[in-house]
Amino acid sequence: MSDQQDKQQDKPAQGEESAKRPAYEKCWDMPFGGTSPEKHVSHIMAHIIVGFVGFVFKILFRYRVDNRESLDAFADKSGVVVIANHTSFLDVVFIYLSVRPKLWPRMIARSTLFEGKPYIFAWILAHLGVFPIKRDTADRTAIKRASSMLKNDEVICIMPEGTRRGKGSKTPEIHGGAALIARMGHAPILPMTVRDAENVKRKGEHIRFPKITCEFGDPILVSDFDFLPKQDKLDGCMWYAMRECFALSQRVAPSEVDMKALFPDGKDYTEVFEEHQVAHHTSVELVKEIDEKKARAAERKARSSQDASGDQPSDN
Repeated sequence: MSDQQDKQQDKPAQGEESAKRPAYEKCWDMPFGGTSPEKHVSHIMAHIIVGFVGFVFKILFRYRVDNRESLDAFADKSGVVVIANHTSFLDVVFIYLSVRPKLWPRMIARSTLFEGKPYIFAWILAHLGVFPIKRDTADRTAIKRASSMLKNDEVICIMPEGTRRGKGSKTPEIHGGAALIARMGHAPILPMTVRDAENVKRKGEHIRFPKITCEFGDPILVSDFDFLPKQDKLDGCMWYAMRECFALSQRVAPSEVDMKALFPDGKDYTEVFEEHQVAHHTSVELVKEIDEKKARAAERKARSSQDASGDQPSDN
């Protein structure tokens, strides 16, 4: 049999393989928010679920969101990587509700949430803006997908600890993937916390309904950590950002957070940041810089267009 015949036989197989892919997977590569002119994922399902859950949670937990303006300032201006410490199975829900109503969050979740699950469950997740990442691997597809979303001025939500604290026997650790995604997407990192969600269901106790507070901090730029050795830039950035999350959670100054106790097996950067103070930014300040940068770029483009039209020969 010739090579050409082999290829012709392969084509139907490839088509069948493509056809077997669930239809909801296209949502992973479509805009969910942001400024892209392309067709967005439908928000109908998200509006229904978020509206219902938000109403119920408001009654049960009387939750509030502090400093939401720190996130809202970036709407239609820049992508943002929102990170949080992970203490409860309800963290994801409260983070989602905190980002709304001005923005739509894209949640990164472990790929096993989609694998082997009922189709309707995976379909709903995809229409809530959730997309998968393979844990404990360098999932380039997920990283590129997330960075593209950031360039479209979307909000990416990540929990760098991976698994919630206290679940199983695994020692908590900080993953640097969020910093890599932020760097590739040219976006700031915004720390936040969900306070007291861990008290909803303690081991061996009945369910309780404490008042929940979600709080956003100030943005962090990955480029501010360029003073660190190359191999430490991303990890150092995430260590610093996670310390901000725990400071919000514990209502203390970042310097008072005992990161060595929280992450006993990880590298401790306490002395590094005592010697080198990282620049502090506000969302308003960064948005102003973004607007000025865009204005300069537009001016250069207009000047370039004028020069190009001036160089064209006249018809006479």
